[in-house]
Amino acid sequence: MILTIILQAVTGAAIAKFGASIGVGIAVLGAGIGIGNIGKGAMDAIARQPEIVNDIRSNMLVAAALIEGATLFAVVVGILVIFM
Repeated sequence: MILTIILQAVTGAAIAKFGASIGVGIAVLGAGIGIGNIGKGAMDAIARQPEIVNDIRSNMLVAAALIEGATLFAVVVGILVIFM
């Protein structure tokens, strides 16, 4: 009911901007959760096998950088949608 009223009140451009804003927020939230899980897994692995700490750390940093890159791409696209 309320969603129908909101959809009738706003234009298509406003819906696109709202959707882009929600999408950017979800992308950043997902990246935070993902990097947190990577850190948790790395700490568990280091606790189990402390002798390979350098390998675990380097793999953790590569995975976190890939997540950050995808998140940055999502944020840039969302900002372009919002301001165009």
